[in-house]
Amino acid sequence: MLPVNSGGHTAYQDFLLVNLRKHYPVPDSISPSTWDIIDRFWNLDLSFTDEFMRDKYSVFGPKPRTPSCMQRSFLLSIDFKVSSLTDWAAQLKINPLYAILSGFEFGDTPGVGTFYDFLNRLWDSDSDNLSPHIHPLKAKVKKPKTKGSKAAPVEKVSVEQLLPELENTVFCIEHQPYGSLFQLYKSEFLDQSVSKGLITPDSLALAGDGTPVVTSHRERKHRICDCASKGIMDCKCDRCFSQPDCDIGWDSSRDCWYHGYDLYMLVASDSESDLPVFPLLSLASTHDSHGFLHCLFRMKCFLSGYHVTKLLLDSAHDAMPYYEYCRRAHITPFIDLNEKRGIKLPYKNDFTIGKDGVPVCREGRRMNHDGSELSKHRIKYRCSLASRKYGCSCEHPCSSSKYGRTVHVAMEDNPRLFNLPPRDSDAWKLEYNARTSAERSNKREKLDFKLEDGRHRSTKMWYCRLYHILMLQHLDAWDMPFESALRKLILQAA
Repeated sequence: MLPVNSGGHTAYQDFLLVNLRKHYPVPDSISPSTWDIIDRFWNLDLSFTDEFMRDKYSVFGPKPRTPSCMQRSFLLSIDFKVSSLTDWAAQLKINPLYAILSGFEFGDTPGVGTFYDFLNRLWDSDSDNLSPHIHPLKAKVKKPKTKGSKAAPVEKVSVEQLLPELENTVFCIEHQPYGSLFQLYKSEFLDQSVSKGLITPDSLALAGDGTPVVTSHRERKHRICDCASKGIMDCKCDRCFSQPDCDIGWDSSRDCWYHGYDLYMLVASDSESDLPVFPLLSLASTHDSHGFLHCLFRMKCFLSGYHVTKLLLDSAHDAMPYYEYCRRAHITPFIDLNEKRGIKLPYKNDFTIGKDGVPVCREGRRMNHDGSELSKHRIKYRCSLASRKYGCSCEHPCSSSKYGRTVHVAMEDNPRLFNLPPRDSDAWKLEYNARTSAERSNKREKLDFKLEDGRHRSTKMWYCRLYHILMLQHLDAWDMPFESALRKLILQAA
């Protein structure tokens, strides 16, 4: 039987008001922090879920639970920090507030199997994972030599090879297992944030960063060959992995190995609440330079109406193909330089390019930034010891002019080192400081909403948990009325 919700969001609000009056006639018996959650869900309209998921149910069989109530209940379990669906189903049976907020009659709440059945309908694939359980052993990430540094990439494909391949690939949302999850997230939350002016899709500044997601304490796999019986203990035969989309990576912030995913998150850096835009789960061994490309080009296909104008990335993304792509796509890159890839390069015979792309004269002095020529895509630098009145005070001046030696660096010469605005300018530093929005967003997902507490075994469940956490991040950013309308209605009845 198909699900029916004829009253829509108004019916949920009426149901919530009647049952809160019945079970909680005194609003002060509920804590202020819980009232904040109640008010947000009172105003959250999930009617689109009922329409969108109607075709995912059969016309035969018993009447199913209302999809919007199931989604609302799953969101509440994350908001109330109950990471286990088994525990949440038990809480619904003994806690009237949890049941009422979900939209269920107290005493008539869904079981664990109903929640898993609902989440199965959100996953557009017959397989719970993206790759098969049986596959070859993967190359292990090497531990970096210096503490706090990221591990070297294990990918056999370079950024220069991968970027044009992904740039020319069309990713259809219908062909992605998490397509339904993304459409619910976009229609009910991301688009709402856009309509409220929290995200500007016409001129989007994106900050990107990867973060480890630990799914288990060790890698679980077993042999499917008979090499061990023959005395061959280190064979390279295929293994059966319980979590085929995970592997072992290096956590540079904690200096330890971990088993799980690498979550790459693209965040609207110009939003006040560090709102997430698009996520992607990859193998733990995936380097950020590859994770970003996979994430960006999928986002550009799924959100074709969004126009990216700025990219804010850390030094792990400091590769020439990024700058060349940004020039073609009319994107301003704000990428920190990676000293390991070389920064002190010879320029104009007697000059070198030092840190932050600033020219250094033959005497070893950094030149001063003296303006930019946007029309010619070049930056002007001037001798730091030159004075228009007294000339150059250097013992070995580069020029006889009182104005001092000037150098014009053009972006065509090296778009990696020469940026507009230049890296040593206040404008560049002010913009790049917003890159930490990606780190703050990742912190909210992992610490505030306890992403890693899920302890799931399938990529399906991890994506379901991740996307619903992103929904709550957007919900928390929406402004609520100073006075609770629901609380007033309850008090009026009293």
